[in-house]
Parts: sequence; structure tokens; C-alpha cells
Amino acid sequence: MNRFERTFSRLADRNRKALVAYFTAGDPDFETSFAVMDAACAAGVDVLELGVPFSDATSDGPVIQAAARRALDAGMTLCRVLELAARIRAAHAETPLVLFSYYNPLLAYGVDRLGPALDAAGIDGMLIVDLPPEESAELTDRLGGRDIPLIRLVAPTTPAERMRTITAGAGGFIYLITRTGVTGSGTLDQAAVARQAKALQALSALPVCLGFGISSPEDARELGPLADGIVIGSAFVKLAHAAGSDAPRAVSHRVAEIRAALDR
Repeated sequence: MNRFERTFSRLADRNRKALVAYFTAGDPDFETSFAVMDAACAAGVDVLELGVPFSDATSDGPVIQAAARRALDAGMTLCRVLELAARIRAAHAETPLVLFSYYNPLLAYGVDRLGPALDAAGIDGMLIVDLPPEESAELTDRLGGRDIPLIRLVAPTTPAERMRTITAGAGGFIYLITRTGVTGSGTLDQAAVARQAKALQALSALPVCLGFGISSPEDARELGPLADGIVIGSAFVKLAHAAGSDAPRAVSHRVAEIRAALDR
């Protein structure tokens, strides 16, 4: 089994839900970013998403857009993101690491050399926001048969036939967006989310994790029972930025709170 399979299997055996955390890699600088992610993993994050900073992050709200700008201004590149991932991998041998990116930085890096670089960094999967299934063969065919699955996004408005297409080529887990809009925004229809999660679980054996707009222990308690896990991004990024030099401790404390809420 790969790290995704081992992690979700272990959680299921213990009747626990996954806590997936997103952080913009390199925000506000390399060392602080590592310290925050390291603290989050130690406090109870099950899957870590490393966001590749990008100047035209159209799916992201103002919190993550600002984080990407800070990281870019600090000199963060895809090469440095992979260096950061390798350091996290050395510290957390079993935590699945997801490279969360738009396609442009990967194209600029070169898809032909991406597979070996992902292997060397310990990356377990990719989530490429703007790469639909119909266009993904350009990338996946050049990974050299490596087990680096693409984690697919499903929207609240995705119809059943489209869900079949999306899940057919997915791996790791399915990311079910809970709200319309960009990250950190939108309104939630809990009944609709529950229906969409059940429909996905009927189509695929992959775990389903809910994301967009989830921020608090209360959210975790409400949404955790609807799927196999939750994804929190903007709330952690905002907290880390507000905490400044105290970011690792602040993030560790919040992760522990959300972990406890999920376990209840």
C-alpha cells in the first residue's frame, strides 16, 4: 500500500476522520514555512498539502493569494517547494504529501523531469487545480509509471456523469468542494454536501474529503461525519500569518483542537 492507503486504512480501523491541511509553501519564508508545517504534522495532521505559490491563483481567495505573493516575494520557486517537501518527508516518514499547484509552474519546470523530482522529494500525489481529466495525459504519461496519483476536485454542482469521469482517473482521495466560490468563501448546504459525498462513495472506493470554507472545531464536528475527512487551508494560512513568529505554536494548538473535535 502507498502512504495514502496506509493512512486512510489506519484511520478507518480506528473510526477516525482524516485531517488534511494546506499551507502555501514558503510563506512568509522557507524556514518559517517548514516550522509551521512540521508543527502541524506533529500535532495531528494526517495529510499535508504543499501549495506551490503562483501569481494567478484564480481558484483561491484573498488569504491564499496574499500568502502566495509573500512566498514569491521571498524567492519561493517549485524547486524550493520540492526542497521543503524533502525536509518534511525526512521529519515525517509516513505523512502523505500532496503537491498542490496550478499547471503553469509544472509546465515551466518541465513535465519530463518532474517525475524523478517528485520521487526525490517524497511527494505522494498531486492536486492540480486547473488540469481537467481530459488534458492530464500530457503529464501522467511522462511520470514513468510512478505511483504519484492525481487527486481530483469535485464541485457541489458536478453532475453524476461528470463525477464518473473524474473519479475514473483519480487517486489518493477525492476532494469534494463544499461550497461554490473561491477558497475560504461561499455558503454551505450541508444536506447537498451529504448527498454529493454519498454519490461519490458509490462511484469510487477512494476516500472523500471535504474542503473550502472549513475553519473551526465546530465545522469539523458538523462535517466530519459526512465523509472520510476534511481539508482546511485558508484558516490555517490566515492564523499562521497573524501569529507571526509564534506561528508554529499557534498552528499546533489549532490543529490539536480540530483533531480533538473530529475525534469526538
